[in-house]
Amino acid sequence: MLKNIFLDLDDTILNFTAGEAKALSQTLREAGIEPTEAILDRYHIINTAHWELLEEGRLTREEVMVQRYEQLFRELGVSHSGAAINDRYEYLLSQQHEFIPGAEQLLKELAPRYALYLASNGAAAVQNPRLDAAGIRPYFKGVFISQELGADKPSKAFFDACFAVIPDFHPEEAAMVGDSLTSDIRGGSNAGLRTVWFNPHGKEPRPDIRPSYTIHALSELLPLLASIQ
Repeated sequence: MLKNIFLDLDDTILNFTAGEAKALSQTLREAGIEPTEAILDRYHIINTAHWELLEEGRLTREEVMVQRYEQLFRELGVSHSGAAINDRYEYLLSQQHEFIPGAEQLLKELAPRYALYLASNGAAAVQNPRLDAAGIRPYFKGVFISQELGADKPSKAFFDACFAVIPDFHPEEAAMVGDSLTSDIRGGSNAGLRTVWFNPHGKEPRPDIRPSYTIHALSELLPLLASIQ
């Protein structure tokens, strides 16, 4: 029987994609760079590649934050401080807290039935203000942000740090819910949790990462969890 549910934040509860677009576009404009579709697309390719290196343990969080911008600026032939640009971007992102459709109602329905825990790879200076502004912190028994834990999803160290502070915790009584196969689903699986892949856009599955369950809308989650023995 499930007792503990770990929920990812970005693009699972809060709409990171929309918030990122606003924050990134404003950051680039302030730096004198027009955020054309081509530039934004190139940033996303660079950013994804850097986050994958973080998940593989080949880059630190600090290196990802700075080097993604430095690579973009090198390609554009402009000179800016990657660290300063990242600081401005993170501040602007911290002001964004739009919900994924159905997320707020889902939290209201889950909280009386399960112990909810937030499990996020985001920066603490970004995620904490967004949680507070969205008013959702009270739904969670614990908030686990990788920067504060000193380990990132999908590492077992991240999940072990979470488990260590949850009373009477048993992995077989818990599930990880998130939109990322490489961090949420791989990490949860490696930690011995059941996993629920939130896949609203119909992304192709990966043969090397197998979620226990897949949902395409958050409204599907509560009935699914209730059916798991």
